[in-house]
Amino acid sequence: MKASRIALSLGLMSIMTVAGAQTYGPQDDGRRFNDGSKVVCKNVEVQKNHRDPNRVAGTAVGAVVGGLLGNQVGSGSGKKAATVGGAIAGGAVGRKVQGNQQETKGDRVVESRCERVYP
Repeated sequence: MKASRIALSLGLMSIMTVAGAQTYGPQDDGRRFNDGSKVVCKNVEVQKNHRDPNRVAGTAVGAVVGGLLGNQVGSGSGKKAATVGGAIAGGAVGRKVQGNQQETKGDRVVESRCERVYP
């Protein structure tokens, strides 16, 4: 019974916090408040990668290639460790390579971001 009351009060507090959060859009640019703060909007360039934002393909291909290369090294239990290490390292390298390609080939769009600025 006590745990359910705690959970209920925490849930109500989180709802109140979300309800009190304010978002601002371009229509609010320059809006002033009684505390001296105002809304300032800026146009920022944002990169959008629609195809594979989590870089799953690069990570998977890198892990497979790294595991195959690691499997060629050592013998016995050392071979297993080299395979696992190669897969981990290959996955990291594949993720990085895909990220670099997405950085140069990604779609760039301009978005207006607005925030409340305090003096």
